[in-house]
Amino acid sequence: MDGKSNKNKDKTIIFARKTTDMKNYKIEICANSAESAVMAQRGGANRVELCAGIPEGGTTPSFGEIAAARSQLKKTKLHVIIRPRGGDFCYSSLERKIMLSDITNSKLLDVDGFVFGCLTPEGDVDIKVMKQLMKAAKGKSVTFHRAFDMCRDPFQALEDIIALGCDRILTSGQRATAEEGIPLIKKLVERAAGRIIIMPGGGVSSQDIRKIADETGATEFHFTARKSVESPMQYRNPYVSMGDVVKIEEYSKLVTDPHLVKATIRALKD
Repeated sequence: MDGKSNKNKDKTIIFARKTTDMKNYKIEICANSAESAVMAQRGGANRVELCAGIPEGGTTPSFGEIAAARSQLKKTKLHVIIRPRGGDFCYSSLERKIMLSDITNSKLLDVDGFVFGCLTPEGDVDIKVMKQLMKAAKGKSVTFHRAFDMCRDPFQALEDIIALGCDRILTSGQRATAEEGIPLIKKLVERAAGRIIIMPGGGVSSQDIRKIADETGATEFHFTARKSVESPMQYRNPYVSMGDVVKIEEYSKLVTDPHLVKATIRALKD
């Protein structure tokens, strides 16, 4: 009787642990439009990172795009990337002024948080500039984005970002994908020791999210879950392209797919 009782007790503990772990998981979708933000909410995302300029790695969306997303998101938190251009993360004085203005204007729309990151020419966290941005973003959640993956010393950067008061770091573990970056992400989670959230992002999908969760101990995840949607345009001029050097699809757009969001969340639970 005691042996059976102990077995049932063990099962209860395991079940409780799994239930608790699932409650701690949070999903952030990189939304390239207000439309994608709505689809992310429909798929069950806890939060979206609203971006423009996806081929450049994400840039600050327009005021109108932010306003549209804010009006539609009721259950899902809205974070806005503050990045004035593509390329590196070492910004000029003019670019820093733009970033400060974008934070101020976005706060007027009552966004829930911001996503930004600044580096020095030497590849360290730019403490001085980050303090200015943190002051402007005061009262809102802040994620230090994948500028972290361009840092010279990830462990020193981790301590600097914690000291600045950021809430989380978005990282692929300084590799092309989060799956490839598992070894570093695991070390970051361990060193953070609950002082900051380490959020894997970069190629995360239903195929690898469970592996990343199990091997790193991370509890927040960032991914896109987008699909291509055909344009309704019937007349198409084959001799003109709106793109420059980079080849873009003229007659389709990428939109977050709520079914892909749900499938990835389901893969995390299984």
